[in-house]
Formats: sequence, structure tokens, C-alpha cells
Amino acid sequence: MRWIFNVIKALLLLLVVLAAAAFLLPERRLVERSREIAAPPERIWPLIAEPRRWTAWSPWYAKDPAMTLTYDGAASGAGAQWRWDSASQGRGQMRFDSAEAPRRLGYTLVFEDMGTQATGEFRLEPAGAGTRVVWMLDSQLGHNPVMRWFGLALDRLVGPDFDAGLRRLESAALAR
Repeated sequence: MRWIFNVIKALLLLLVVLAAAAFLLPERRLVERSREIAAPPERIWPLIAEPRRWTAWSPWYAKDPAMTLTYDGAASGAGAQWRWDSASQGRGQMRFDSAEAPRRLGYTLVFEDMGTQATGEFRLEPAGAGTRVVWMLDSQLGHNPVMRWFGLALDRLVGPDFDAGLRRLESAALAR
């Protein structure tokens, strides 16, 4: 019986150590990917600035074409917003906060299932005869130790989706 008590003490100590160690981890995580697309910014801009056009290239819509999307606000640029509800991709909302056509689009994401929020942006930069598209997500993980540990995997979880989305964005831009 004594060994059960020792195992419980060891597990509690491990939890305390993990929780304390979480506060040594970064409070903020940045995921960033880029891709050069052989199209001018003016051809790419509507694909990212108009929420209804995200279905043509979004990596998450490709994972669940049955997701429910509802739109609100402006049709494009600052003020445009939408909500999603998906069995595999969760529930949330995205709002475009700032737009400098055709160079920069800032957004806020709310992940309702996780109770978290993040900000990000798209930048379209001249690159030779085309455009370098940079996609960023900035997550503030706060004081929740679980979210801080989760942050360590954020680049591995979201980065491949950004890469896939940029490839699909390129295909959509070149198909126009």
C-alpha cells in the first residue's frame, strides 16, 4: 500500500514540475511561411481579401468541404468576417482588421473550442516578376501552462497547413 502512496506523490511532483517549467516556455509563438507565386499582387489579393474566395484555396476547407461557413461585415478587406463550424476543424471565427491593398491584410482568429485567440497577417511583396506571399500567425499563449506546452508544437501543427494553403493559393492565382 505504501508504494501506491509513493507513486501518487511522484505523479503530483511531476505535475508541479511540468506546470512550473511551463512558465519558462515562451508566452508567444509565431508561425510563418512564404511562397513565391508567379502572379502580380493584384491577382492574388482578391483571393485572400474576400472571405468567400477562401474555399478555393483554404487548407482547412479542403480537409472538410462540408464545414458550415457564415459571412458578415464587408465583402472584402477590413471589416470582412466569417465563422466556421466543422466536425474535424472545430468552431471559430476570423475577422480582417486591416487592409492595405494589395500589400498587407491583418486578421484576428478566435478558436471557440479552445477558448483562444490569435492575430496574423498576409504580406504580398514584389519578387522578380511575381509576388512573395508571407502568411503569419501570432499566438499569445498567456499564463495557461497547458497552452504554453501546446505552443511548442504549434509550428509543426499549423506550418504544414500554411504550406498547403500557399500551394493551393498559387494554383488558384495562376488559374485565373
